[in-house]
Amino acid sequence: MEFAKNMYELHKKVSPSEVILGWYATGHDITEHSVLIHEYYSREAHNPIHLTVDTSLQNSRMSIKAYVSAPMGVPGKTMGVMFTPLTVKYVYYDTERIGVDLIMKTCFSPNRVIGLSSDLQQVGSASARIQDTLTMVLQYAEDVLSGKVAADNTVGRFLMDLINQVPKISPEDFETMLNSNINDLLMVTYLANLTQSQIALNEKLLSL
Repeated sequence: MEFAKNMYELHKKVSPSEVILGWYATGHDITEHSVLIHEYYSREAHNPIHLTVDTSLQNSRMSIKAYVSAPMGVPGKTMGVMFTPLTVKYVYYDTERIGVDLIMKTCFSPNRVIGLSSDLQQVGSASARIQDTLTMVLQYAEDVLSGKVAADNTVGRFLMDLINQVPKISPEDFETMLNSNINDLLMVTYLANLTQSQIALNEKLLSL
């Protein structure tokens, strides 16, 4: 506990505006040590959140759970703590999603090793996913129109909102814009490779 207190004091010197919201631990459930650690953080923060990350991959997935504590027992007698689960919502940036998707690909690699994809490969993978999704949506719409699947108003409204968000642009303008972006991407890739080659050549010349 003294170590956590010292680290928090040092962290406040760097980021004085940040405060403690809770603490996390690896595991798939609450343990007997959780009450003691949570009691410490209850003095540092108001109603702290306890987050558990299942790194043992129970049920073949890394589940993340959140809890808050509530006192229980008879007033004036022995009191205990009850952990109440919270609803966890995953929020991430696009760059983080790319990293997670890359890590997940190691599940299908025999030696659990995967290499980084180039920019063009990422564009191709994204285009393939969009095409698969569009095929699924079109199949669903055809099944609804033919009566094979019952219509869902929620799905229909979601698809309508999605279509309304698509900008109205002619195929010719879209093709021109896409080709321009691809050319810019190729130029950046070429310059990056050229810079890397120059750095490698300079290192070899310096080592002679």
